[in-house]
Amino acid sequence: MSPDLSIIVPLYNEEDNVRPLFDAIATAVAPLPSTVELLLVDDGSQDATFARALELPRDGKPKLRLVKLRRNYGQTAAMAAGIEHARGRVLVTLDGDLQNDPTDIPRFLAEIDKGFDLVVGWRKDRKDHWSRVLPSKVANRLIGWITGVPIKDNGCSLKAYRADLIKAIPLYAEMHRFIPAMASLAGARIAEIEVRHHPRRYGRSKYGFSRIYKVLVDLVVIATILDFTRRPMRWLLGTGGLVAGVGCLAAGLFVLTRAEPGVAFQGVVMLSGALTAFLLFLALLSYLLHSVRAPRLDLFRLLAARPADTATSP
Repeated sequence: MSPDLSIIVPLYNEEDNVRPLFDAIATAVAPLPSTVELLLVDDGSQDATFARALELPRDGKPKLRLVKLRRNYGQTAAMAAGIEHARGRVLVTLDGDLQNDPTDIPRFLAEIDKGFDLVVGWRKDRKDHWSRVLPSKVANRLIGWITGVPIKDNGCSLKAYRADLIKAIPLYAEMHRFIPAMASLAGARIAEIEVRHHPRRYGRSKYGFSRIYKVLVDLVVIATILDFTRRPMRWLLGTGGLVAGVGCLAAGLFVLTRAEPGVAFQGVVMLSGALTAFLLFLALLSYLLHSVRAPRLDLFRLLAARPADTATSP
């Protein structure tokens, strides 16, 4: 039978954290009346992370399932692989470095039971080095301003989702930070709660200033997707106006220079006119479609890369 709750934990070179993490999650979910599965996703670790995971008990609560990626794809791909294999009605994700506290999980489930579709953790008292905290604060302000979804801590991996929502959202690159923004397209009810945060005890952090440019690139992508989805007619009309401007500029240069109309000039003018007319009709069609029904998230599956190659252990 499918479990009520799936807990997904991406792991990368966390051999010393595997057993303490499993024990902490088992203690946190023991009082819950729900059936629980735990998916540990090894993101191509180069140490003994997967070997330590194989030593964990498979039965009991939670029921353990392992997913191993053939190489290191990154946190978002590992999370997407776990989400794909999860069978629960509600999904919870958290980091494997023991900085997220599994004892917060029941509080997330309580918010889901209130009717929220997505619950986001807020590490208000964050126990990280300033080189991680400062870029994170700047990124959160920027993401909230651009996307219009005022989440205080988009980078917190401790989140709870309804399965039918998160399975419809494509995840690639560093897109796990933009799940609330993508979920807002479907009118999801989003809550944010304060969570505990602990200093890292074992292993090394995989984050730093090197990820800033990736977040900025993904922010441009997500902003374009959100804006086009909400106002497709404006984008199409703007593009049509730009193309029409190119055609008018070419015609103006011909008139001013009184040059003999060549094949290249005629091709530019004809192409600009045809493309402008096409974009205008497409803008009208998008307006009609947008007014008939709300945008659906599954349309964005075309933008998502396929999940990373995985090998699963039941």
